[in-house]
Amino acid sequence: METDNKLISNKKILFLTLYTFSLTGGIEKVCRSFAKVLQDLLTGRKISGYKVLSMYDQSPDLNYVDQKSYIGFNGRRINFAIQALTSGLHSDVIILSHVNLLIFGWLIKKLQPKKRIILFAHGIEIWEKLSQWKTNFIRKQVEIIAVSKYTALKIEEVHQLQANKITVINNCLDPFFNNPISFEKPQELINRYHLKEENRVLFTLSRLSSDEQYKGYDHVIEALAELPEHIIYILSGKADLNEAQRIKNLIAKNHLQQRVILTGFVPDEEIEAHYLLADVFVMPSKGEGFGISFIEAAACGCRSVTGNMDGSTDAILNGALGQSVNPHDKAALKTVILDEVNSNYNKIDLQQKCLAAFVYEKYKERVRVALVN
Repeated sequence: METDNKLISNKKILFLTLYTFSLTGGIEKVCRSFAKVLQDLLTGRKISGYKVLSMYDQSPDLNYVDQKSYIGFNGRRINFAIQALTSGLHSDVIILSHVNLLIFGWLIKKLQPKKRIILFAHGIEIWEKLSQWKTNFIRKQVEIIAVSKYTALKIEEVHQLQANKITVINNCLDPFFNNPISFEKPQELINRYHLKEENRVLFTLSRLSSDEQYKGYDHVIEALAELPEHIIYILSGKADLNEAQRIKNLIAKNHLQQRVILTGFVPDEEIEAHYLLADVFVMPSKGEGFGISFIEAAACGCRSVTGNMDGSTDAILNGALGQSVNPHDKAALKTVILDEVNSNYNKIDLQQKCLAAFVYEKYKERVRVALVN
């Protein structure tokens, strides 16, 4: 351990983000966990200092970061840019949470070519071709942390990156995620949603955006129309107006008004209860970089149905925590959902498999090793 301390104890880390605490999406959850890693590495004397700069956030959650190590700019982009460059010149490693922050890595590297630049690669934001300057910069001067094997392979292919420039570090459970010790369905939610004893519950938790129509909940609605009537679908997440109307139209078209429950936004303190209520977490996406919801579900003893065209397979451990299916194959989707609804598995065993792979402490160690290199 002393050798490890000598390797990185003098390093200063700069972490640049767009959002960290004011949104609840997957990338923001990654940013929170990563910020917590930096705080823990500082506390453990593995680094000499860190800063987290968030372009659009304001106040931090002090469970994750030290107040003096965090600055939120609340959308003041010029101030963020100045501080990013200034702090970057006084840091040893600059980590960018999103490809849209690449310009700051490029500028810092221009001023001080020996700086180490690391870019998080999550999913669709980097699966497609980028502007030429970004592609050239990534190829020649940037290291990549990819959140899944699929994302790693995709950016190797699209951007012609060498595999040795990419480190795959799967996302983790939030360090403060409450892993349940009992798996009984919450009576309060059973009452709230007027569920009967014979009901089986499919559950999706996702942002419902007209700009991100790749999550697959529309395919679930279509498949539900041909599934037994005791199967109920709870679809949760904040929806924009256009997407909300599209979903309601699809529900009406399939005559599922009594079998699809739209909950809207679910607060953090109720997420675990919804996973416990579910018999299957289902999100047959075709654009998921990883899918933190899948591992949250497994931590609550709930298996998942995912798509097989994205990074979701990493999150279900290639079948150990659920099944993957072609999102466009309605017959296959129905078959897999029914198989999971009727399956009999050990919830404790499922939870333990999930924790063994995705617990925060293992993530922290993987990040520590990546920063040593």
